[in-house]
Amino acid sequence: MEDLIRSWLEKHVGRVASLERQARWRPVWFADVDVDDGAESLALCVRGDRTDYPGIFPLEHEMLVQRMLHERGVRVAAVHGWIDEPRAYVMDRVPGRSDFSDCTPEQRDAVMDDYIGILAELHALDVEPFEAAGVRRDGMGAYERWYRSSKKRPDPFLEFCLGWLRRHPPATRGRDSVIVWDSGQFHQEGQRVTAILDLELAHIGDPLMDLAAMRMRDTVIGYGDFRRLYAKYEEQSGTEVDLEALQHHHFAFTLSNQLAFHSALADPPPGSDYMTNLQWCHETNLFAVEALADFLGIELEPVALPEPQVSPAAVPGRHLVESLRSGDYEQRRLFRLARHLKRFDEIGRECAEADLDDLAAVLGHRPGTWQEGDAALEAFVLADDGRSDHVLVRLFHRRLWRAHQLLGPAGSAMTTHHRLQPW
Repeated sequence: MEDLIRSWLEKHVGRVASLERQARWRPVWFADVDVDDGAESLALCVRGDRTDYPGIFPLEHEMLVQRMLHERGVRVAAVHGWIDEPRAYVMDRVPGRSDFSDCTPEQRDAVMDDYIGILAELHALDVEPFEAAGVRRDGMGAYERWYRSSKKRPDPFLEFCLGWLRRHPPATRGRDSVIVWDSGQFHQEGQRVTAILDLELAHIGDPLMDLAAMRMRDTVIGYGDFRRLYAKYEEQSGTEVDLEALQHHHFAFTLSNQLAFHSALADPPPGSDYMTNLQWCHETNLFAVEALADFLGIELEPVALPEPQVSPAAVPGRHLVESLRSGDYEQRRLFRLARHLKRFDEIGRECAEADLDDLAAVLGHRPGTWQEGDAALEAFVLADDGRSDHVLVRLFHRRLWRAHQLLGPAGSAMTTHHRLQPW
């Protein structure tokens, strides 16, 4: 792929001085290209297609939105062109950093005020030219269509949440804007945003979806007090923030990882970063069940975990983990997978039995295997139609917490569940 990318850049931009793939779960390359016989050097980013699922919108759609926003003066990276093989598009590589680790609270707030201003500017754009150019609507519908078309096994929690959304749709009250949806991704430098990043989920929707989606990423980035940010948005946009709509949009977005990666977790394709996808899903599924508990006024109880058992596989499991501890990105993926399997060897069987015990009280019988349990619970959810919401929220919380705690050793970063800012 690097040879094909180098060839495209040499033909369309200039001489490639360096080309390096980013060490991450998605194919992305950074290139430095000399133009005009070395008179100028361009720092470029080549963003490729996903390998674990095709995305709810095609990569061309992402490039289209980014190009149109740049043409209208919104701070996004300039697009240089499309590569057919491998499927990728070329854009400027923007300076700055994606977090606030070197910022004071005052500097962070200045950056966030700038970012909120960019969102307000973006939301004020006329949607008609975007729609005429092919920019799509209904992101949640696109997610569900992908999930339905690729579903490989019962997914009772996701079916429960989708059913709840159908019974309680968010009220958009006619709000209609170009949105980024997976918001809060940008580079910042000198107390201002240099560019918004990652327009993979950009489409036409309710602008409040951008204010809601940031809440999960806030647990790892830290954007400051959302009450202040929402007040800043009201000031910049001249529109009132509807808190009830925000809560609904937040809940809907918590489902995006499970909708996207259901298939990749049931049957991982080559190159898929299984543990990254699994951790994202387990963390955001817990956000989802906590959001439902808020809606229903349910106080979720702590979930007890079994004591670790020492099996005959404990020694080779520990040896495998230690052998993979240090290395490149690919080895790190295997290290996290090995720790997950080691943790399952310690408490996984007991957790699976506890899940089946919980099902007996809901189903009226105890399934014999976890596969039978998932199938029976999904069938119950689909037939229940909301009558047992309170019981099911508590049940799913226990199941999801156990699954989350199997991601790695107790107390590790993989098993740490972050708490959202209160509404």
